[in-house]
Amino acid sequence: MKVTGTMINYFFHCHRQCWLFSNKFNMEDNSENVRIGKILHEIEERKARKGEVSIESVKVDKITEQFLVEFKKSDADVNAAKWQLLYYLKVLKSKGINRRGKLMFAEKNKQTHKVIVYDLSVELEKELESVLQQIEVCVTKDVPELPLKDKKCKKCAYFDYCYI
Repeated sequence: MKVTGTMINYFFHCHRQCWLFSNKFNMEDNSENVRIGKILHEIEERKARKGEVSIESVKVDKITEQFLVEFKKSDADVNAAKWQLLYYLKVLKSKGINRRGKLMFAEKNKQTHKVIVYDLSVELEKELESVLQQIEVCVTKDVPELPLKDKKCKKCAYFDYCYI
């Protein structure tokens, strides 16, 4: 199974969402929040004057001499975005490309900064290996977990699938 950055992000956000996405239940095309995120991503891409870079199963928003940069619509789930970025850093490292990670948010709601910088330490890399194993267990189950019934579910692209 090839893990993607989206799978990592969804795993931290909601195991059910990760399972649905990984098992080809695509509800994102109907989501206004996803469309807005894609537009903001395109705007940032134009500003950077460089397109996405695809390496194995990941699409990196931007690579500079120092950083791998990941753009996000908002800082609503920084932990999920952080692990997605760390996964990208690990994939790059496996190709002999060492960078620091930079998360950039178009909307700042919960954090005090619009930019957060991360380094892939040995400890984080070990923790990431554990996360990858947990994702494999999650997505290979016969059925997804039950819905979270959390207020964040209302903005999820899978809301209709889970609750209607």
